[in-house]
Amino acid sequence: MTEKINDLTRRIEALQLELEAEVARQGAALRYGLEHGRAVFEQEVLRRHRELQTTLTRYLLNARPLVVLTAPVIYSLIFPLVLLDIFVSIYQAVCFPAYGIEKVKRRDYMIFDRGHLAYLNLLEKLNCAYCSYANGLIAYVREIAGRTEAYWCPIKHAKKALGAHEHYLRFVAYGDADAYRERIAELERAARKP
Repeated sequence: MTEKINDLTRRIEALQLELEAEVARQGAALRYGLEHGRAVFEQEVLRRHRELQTTLTRYLLNARPLVVLTAPVIYSLIFPLVLLDIFVSIYQAVCFPAYGIEKVKRRDYMIFDRGHLAYLNLLEKLNCAYCSYANGLIAYVREIAGRTEAYWCPIKHAKKALGAHEHYLRFVAYGDADAYRERIAELERAARKP
């Protein structure tokens, strides 16, 4: 990888940290803090949240018919998602130790904190849990796939890859056979270290 690409990658990582700091500042403006890993709002804010909750009955009565009709289709995806979760977790448990790849911590991707928001009714909390699971799972699977690709085929594509994972920036250039062989040798040496 060229020094220019390394420099750009470092700058992207620095910008990501700056973005995360700004998001944290905005969260502080909403007057909540984390206690034992759980968001806790000030009493005044919590009271206002409860006032803004839409009752389940009103929520259902105001739902558009097409939204109600498509709900079973959306929720039917839970079955393939759970199967994907099981199979990918087994794959990682069996293969990553053999390859010397650091395992992905599933708990880092599964975040279910929206259910604690007082302005959501029961169905909204269920919807949030579903989305948290689906998106957390996809991110978890993507990281496992990314680490797998970084191990087996760390070569950039000739065409622009949309939505590439974070490991992709460190892949060798398409067509650079020498850099590829060198990278594979590095990975093999790293995997052999106890």
